[in-house]
Parts: sequence; C-alpha cells; structure tokens
Amino acid sequence: MPSHPVADVPITAMSGAVSRNARIRRFSLRVTWALIVLCNVVFLVGIWVSGVNLDELVKTPDLFNPTSDICLRLTWQRLTGAPDPARLCSEWINLSDPTGKPHLLDKEMTVRQGADGRYYFDRGIQADYRLMAFVGFVAAVIMSGLLIRRYLVSRYRLQLELAANRHSTLTH
Repeated sequence: MPSHPVADVPITAMSGAVSRNARIRRFSLRVTWALIVLCNVVFLVGIWVSGVNLDELVKTPDLFNPTSDICLRLTWQRLTGAPDPARLCSEWINLSDPTGKPHLLDKEMTVRQGADGRYYFDRGIQADYRLMAFVGFVAAVIMSGLLIRRYLVSRYRLQLELAANRHSTLTH
C-alpha cells in the first residue's frame, strides 16, 4: 500500500515552523502576563493620582425611609406645586448603617408634590462626568494593552520569519 506524503515540505522546514510557532506562543503568553500586570499598575496608579473615591463615584442619593430610619430633625420646605410649605425629615439615622452617622437631605434634591397629593423626590437628570471619565480611562488602558500586545507579537513573529528565511537562504 503506497503512502503519500502529507506535504511536500522538507522535515527540517516543518520542524522549524513548529519550533517558531511554539516560540511565538511562549512569547505571546509572556507578553500577555506582563501587560496584565502593567495595565493593572497603570490603572491603580491612575486611580491613586486622580484621587477618585469609587464609593462616592457610584453612590446613589440617600433618602429618608420611614420604615427603616429614625428621623432626628424636621424642617419646613417650600415645594414646587404645593401652596404651603411641608415638613420634611432633613436629618435621620439609618438603622442598617453600622457607622451610626446621621444622614442629611441633599440641598440640591428637589421635592415635588405628585398628582395624588403625595410628595416625591425629583432626581432630575444627574450626569456624572467623573464616572464617564473613569470608564473611558479603564477602556483606554485595556485597549492600549491589547494593541501593544498585538504589535509586539506580530513584530516578534516577523523577526523570527526573517531570521528563518535568512538561515534557509544561507544553507541552500
């Protein structure tokens, strides 16, 4: 039974290609790990230098909840849509907060009277550009890491192929 060669490539050329691919994989793995560490360092240094407090960056407004909070101070406030001022809790203790610090009603928070006669907090549009800048910074660090990895691996692959071509032309 005749056997047919899989390819017309000499054995030495095929083992050289396998060796190059293994070297490229190892180099790619090393570059990936190095860039993971480097990008995390850049990310953490960027947060430290900017002084961004992540707790405050994604914090939701603190509102009084009569079922789980204890009101400490009531104030009269003029409300949009209401003829008379209304009494609102402006300082309270949240029972689920282990710090025990009193919470204050934000001065910029507006309260409106609804069609049903009840009062509601109007949060309005709250665009936090610091959060958008933070997300942009994270995306830029990740994208730059990916681009640097792609560039370094392709450059290493090209150098290995050029060296293999130079070596094969010298031996023939």
